[in-house]
Amino acid sequence: MAQELFDRAAMCLKEQQPFVLYRKPNTTELIGVFQQTDEVHIVQDFTESGFVFAPFDLNSNAILLKMDTVLKGTFDSFDGEGVNTDSIIIDESHDKPRYLDIITKAIGQINEGRFNKVVLSRKIEVTNHENDLEIYKRLLNAYQKAFCYLWYHPKVGAWMGATPEILVKTNGSQFTTMSLAGTKSFIDLEEPNWSEKELHEQQLVTDYILDALKDEVVSIKSSQRESVRAGQLWHLRTEMKGTFAPNKFGSVLKALHPTPAVCGTPLLEAKDFILNNEMYDRSFYTGFLGELNIKSELARNRNRKNQENSAYRSVMKTSELFVNLRCMQLLKDKVAIYVGGGITGESSPESEWQETALKSNTMLRVLGDK
Repeated sequence: MAQELFDRAAMCLKEQQPFVLYRKPNTTELIGVFQQTDEVHIVQDFTESGFVFAPFDLNSNAILLKMDTVLKGTFDSFDGEGVNTDSIIIDESHDKPRYLDIITKAIGQINEGRFNKVVLSRKIEVTNHENDLEIYKRLLNAYQKAFCYLWYHPKVGAWMGATPEILVKTNGSQFTTMSLAGTKSFIDLEEPNWSEKELHEQQLVTDYILDALKDEVVSIKSSQRESVRAGQLWHLRTEMKGTFAPNKFGSVLKALHPTPAVCGTPLLEAKDFILNNEMYDRSFYTGFLGELNIKSELARNRNRKNQENSAYRSVMKTSELFVNLRCMQLLKDKVAIYVGGGITGESSPESEWQETALKSNTMLRVLGDK
């Protein structure tokens, strides 16, 4: 039962022991990973096994939670207060001029040819006195198509999110990744009408991933672009599948992260602009998280007439990692909500500001009193 996981998580919060609760998209299975000690395990080369929580800048430490205890339960819905489906407006007049200035500066440098696209983000701090687990239950209820998590380590911090974007999923040497870009509000019975700017922005992400991986993988192919819904938002998505060489997963990860969807192109120039102009530390926002190199045992019966072969097993490593979007950092008496958007030469600063306000509603809706 899911309640056992919530009770165990509440005890971990009280006793300051690391854990993560998570539910994968379009499932009802809630998974809890509980580490026995409060040791901080640092990822060295992504050959480790456990639940990884990696920052935007991999020059900082990626954290691994050991899967000392793993519990699973079913979470369909819960009885209690629902989420606010209306747009929530908070006073951000103090932050708007600064963010518009950074966007304007970025557009100027794009027009000068320094980079093609940059993803600029901001942090919104909101007072909060609610129980973290109650907020998480509402998050699970509201975003069934997203990867919903609550992550806690007493020496690192606490984060919660509902992200629609897979960074990479592997099964043995087979992998799946995606490019996700563009944002529109969901309106009943209406399909999204994408602008040339949004189509171009998403294509930049797709082209970058294909180019970044071409020398790191054995094969890769992409699907047709499609519109996908994530909560009250629409996005553009292209899926890519392929095969990588043995022991090359770490190289694939480092080639993928950060993608243009969270950083920009060319990568180094865009990242340099972000680090020098956002004026705050993204930390784990736009990083990635999820199951890393988990061993799965598969039954294989090569010859059904031969009962001796029925016990044959193959052990395969699987990973399922998500980009940490639509997330918030849980702080004492407040939360920090992180949002951002892709800036190109066609961007309008005011429109980009409105897009981040729209994205902030994903987290604001699950909070109580604002």
